[in-house]
Amino acid sequence: MLIRNFTLTLHRFLQFTAFMILRQVTILNYKNIAQAELEFSPKMNCLIGQNGEGKTNLLDAIHFLSLCKSSTTSLDSACIRHEAETAMLQGVFEHEDGTTEEIALGLARGRKKQLKRNKKPYKRLTEHIGLIPLIMVSPVDSLLIGGGSDERRRFMDVVISQTDHRYLDALVNYNKALAQRNALLKQEEPAPDVELLALWEEQMAQYGQIIYEARERYVEAFVPVFQEIHAIVSQGREQVGLQYVSHAQRGPLLEVIRRDRQKDLIMGYSLHGIHRDELEMTLGGFSLRREGSQGQNKTFLIALKLAQFDFLRRTGSKTTPLLLLDDIFDKLDADRVEQIVHLVSGDRFGQIFITDTNRDHLDQILSRMGSDYRLFHVKGGEIQQ
Repeated sequence: MLIRNFTLTLHRFLQFTAFMILRQVTILNYKNIAQAELEFSPKMNCLIGQNGEGKTNLLDAIHFLSLCKSSTTSLDSACIRHEAETAMLQGVFEHEDGTTEEIALGLARGRKKQLKRNKKPYKRLTEHIGLIPLIMVSPVDSLLIGGGSDERRRFMDVVISQTDHRYLDALVNYNKALAQRNALLKQEEPAPDVELLALWEEQMAQYGQIIYEARERYVEAFVPVFQEIHAIVSQGREQVGLQYVSHAQRGPLLEVIRRDRQKDLIMGYSLHGIHRDELEMTLGGFSLRREGSQGQNKTFLIALKLAQFDFLRRTGSKTTPLLLLDDIFDKLDADRVEQIVHLVSGDRFGQIFITDTNRDHLDQILSRMGSDYRLFHVKGGEIQQ
């Protein structure tokens, strides 16, 4: 019944969304993939191989073409194969009406990355964000639970930025103002200029308010969908929650930032602002970090990401995102795997890329689909169909 209800909910939402698929990709010197030219199914694409062979690197290349960055490193040069000085990615994406988008990315050591859409370079990379919506579920997501609050802020930022360019601009400008204020706070001789401090504080408050309000709206809309999906995957065994906590909830943000300026001067950095926001995760009313087993944590994370997928599909460009599922079945019992298979194997989720070391899991999905799929074998950076 839970699955049936959720399928009906998806059907209502999908009446208002369009599809975009990745038709083909060309890869040169990206991580351990020396060269690859691949054509994909518009539905399910399965990659089989042992750990470390290059499955995740292919997903990461798709991630880079969508979000202008790797999912695993902030250092672009780390994406270039060790033996090479440059790397290139090219993807041909197809809209529902048959029109195409050719996205080309160039990486070179010691130089800025270059991104082109239909052979025309972007003036700013932020202009590309949102054109090809994407959600990726991977083992790295465990940092959402075990990592610092910056991981949970990034969890919010990556989706809101794909739906709201005003938010993305505010985030860039807030971080610039924060860096400038912190530089002044660290300054010993001469003493920091009070007027300059006030200027950067005003900038932080202005852009921080935009960020806070967008995050608050996002969490409010996100939580009910997340809880519904979690109930399906866990078969209603657990109660989960999310609570957004921000310094902006303590009063006018400018006052909050300035309140402890003297303490900030002693510490040498900004103690208050939306860069300290937190997303508290609970299981049965208690902290997930303390209470969750490995299976419960994995279920929580998968439900989070599938809820992100749903949110992204219904907002922004109203385009169904690409869904990248990297090694999601590890540490899950058979019942939970079964529920995830039910959710993603139908035609409601658009184009999916999924990796696993165990062929049995993928065979289970493919046997349920009854529709188009492609199977790829990955070994030593070589990808064969």
